Amino acid sequence: MSRTVADVMTAEPATLDASQPVSAAAQLMVSQDTGAVILTDDGHVSGIVTDRDIAVRVVAQDKGPDTPVREACSEELTTVGPDTSIEQVVQLMRDKAVRRIPVVENDHAVGIVSIGDLAVDRDSDSALADISAAKGNR
Repeated sequence: MSRTVADVMTAEPATLDASQPVSAAAQLMVSQDTGAVILTDDGHVSGIVTDRDIAVRVVAQDKGPDTPVREACSEELTTVGPDTSIEQVVQLMRDKAVRRIPVVENDHAVGIVSIGDLAVDRDSDSALADISAAKGNR
């Protein structure tokens, strides 16, 4: 039986309404010890914002901390379901050049899968797996 995203994902990901300011996303990243927050509109997944997105799309462009977080997120959102195979999510990450993908069920975030989660699952002896395990797979 092939393993699925549900077997490796981080459940209960950090989420935030897309209308909130980037400062709220940054504070959530600190309190949840994560580098990504899933964005929602009316409770439905609408995007993902990373610490790098905030640095590149807000700070580097001299926008303020009150900038709505939806302005910092990537325009194209890639998601998977919890029953997606590990092989499929690895291929998606390669094809889309992303390091984290929200796991969505019925249009609601149920988890997030990261390159670190996959490293721990695929090769627990790798340097990335060691680093990811020490950081709680975030």
